[in-house]
Amino acid sequence: MTNNLFIMLGSFAGGIGLFLLGMRLMTDGLKYAAGKSLRTILENSTSTPLRGVLSGAFLTSLVQSSGAVTVATIGFVNAGLMDLSHAITLVYGSNIGTTATGWLVSLVGFNINIKAFALPAIGLGMFLWIIKHDSRSGALGDVLAGFGIFFLGIEILKLTFAGLGESIQIAALAGGGMLSVLIFIGIGFLLTCLMQSSSAAIAIILTAVAGNVVPLNDAAAAVIGANIGSTSTAALSVINATPNAKRLAGGHVIFNLVTGFVALLLLPLLLRFLNVVQETLAMSNSPATLLALFHTVFNVLGVIIFFPATKSMVRFLNRRFRTSEEDDAQPRYLDHTLASTPVLAIHALTMELKRIGLIARRMANASVSIESKPGPRLLLDRTAIEKLVAAVAEFGNSLQRSHLPKELDNELPNALRVAGYYNDMAELAVEVANLQPSLQGLEEPPEIVAQTAKFKSNSVKLIKETDIDSGDYSVVLCRERLEGLKEEYRILKAGLLRTGCSGEMTVARMVNTIEQIARIRRIAEQSEKAARYLTNLNLTEDSLRTAHEPGNGTLADDGEQG
Repeated sequence: MTNNLFIMLGSFAGGIGLFLLGMRLMTDGLKYAAGKSLRTILENSTSTPLRGVLSGAFLTSLVQSSGAVTVATIGFVNAGLMDLSHAITLVYGSNIGTTATGWLVSLVGFNINIKAFALPAIGLGMFLWIIKHDSRSGALGDVLAGFGIFFLGIEILKLTFAGLGESIQIAALAGGGMLSVLIFIGIGFLLTCLMQSSSAAIAIILTAVAGNVVPLNDAAAAVIGANIGSTSTAALSVINATPNAKRLAGGHVIFNLVTGFVALLLLPLLLRFLNVVQETLAMSNSPATLLALFHTVFNVLGVIIFFPATKSMVRFLNRRFRTSEEDDAQPRYLDHTLASTPVLAIHALTMELKRIGLIARRMANASVSIESKPGPRLLLDRTAIEKLVAAVAEFGNSLQRSHLPKELDNELPNALRVAGYYNDMAELAVEVANLQPSLQGLEEPPEIVAQTAKFKSNSVKLIKETDIDSGDYSVVLCRERLEGLKEEYRILKAGLLRTGCSGEMTVARMVNTIEQIARIRRIAEQSEKAARYLTNLNLTEDSLRTAHEPGNGTLADDGEQG
């Protein structure tokens, strides 16, 4: 008895191993054979929500891995190549596509002589791999070999579960009823998490139910658990990803949880209904086929439930996983209802420009001090400034369309000029950081190193002093410091040209260094100009506030009387 148990456990482990090996070979081979086509299809497959669902289903059934498609989609969202609302439809479709494995197992694995085609497929596949392993033909060889190994694993699992079914009923250990259903949901979930493949878990469940080891009702519960467990791959892939990628993974989890919950509520009704459908269509009456049909139907049902609510889901997800950088990109003070109140409007505009200046100076200081390529924070700050500058421009346009005092007509262009200066600073900061890697690894003459360090230090100091809210800010002093910095730049540039011509520094390094310090000088110039114009805007705000104080014949009073 003990020997038989060990033999069955060994066969079970070997069957799973062969199955997983076959799945990996098929998935990797199909992805390699597809080449850039997989990326192209993903990029162009979401022009409409329905097309996104169909593409997700097709691609997942093609590569036999919902995890591969979901993780690839997360990668596109992470890189900003795909919008969240488009990507979520691919996730819907991938859940339908993953049911293809169940149909493959139920229709092929239990109805034909597996060894008759599995072994030749392995032989042909390995032959193709040997003669052309670095080409697409070699990748197709992997697919063929994986296909054969996949079904050999199914055959071993079938034989193992057939022997196990004669001696033990696993469901009897669970006690039956709702407790049994919940236990099997947990089993399906754990199998998928451990193997990182819902297809593998479902294949095991199908072979178990075909071997009479697990009753149909409990096997269906395990399929629900496997479907929920498939979200673990996506969840693990977004640990250090962008907020949008985390939102997509969150959408995947919500979709599978709700779909699983609905399937659980309707479990007895669905199984009875599908049994009638199976008989009406004269389909195979095997429990494995019914289980594959159940898996497909409840995933399609999930898409039907979520499809009309996609926009609401995206809005919900967009409020989650927020970062300080994303919050920076949202205007805090601009409110279009303030257009009728000039004092409040100019105050809001000034405050928002000060926020943009704070981010721009932060970027400038980081890029001058950085010793590698731009980090995520720098790029997120760049995006935040772009959005805020666009919001300022829109707010300024709305103010121009309203009845404004003459002072604001003159100052609004200056406000937009300030926003433009800060936008230039942000763009230059990224360019400075991008040049930094090309300046690593080679030594420069000591005097050039010292001059460059001093120039950067003085630039950072000036940029810091252009904060008009700081107690040290002075229009005159900043202007004088800028002129001094320009003179430092001219001297440093001349020194770089001399060292480049004398051969003490490579020409390429000389050019890159000059480009970098030129951009740093321009950042300082833009920062000084922005501070000057922003100071004038502040003065205009103060004068308007004084004019609007009670008893001064205010414009606000005039507006109220009108």
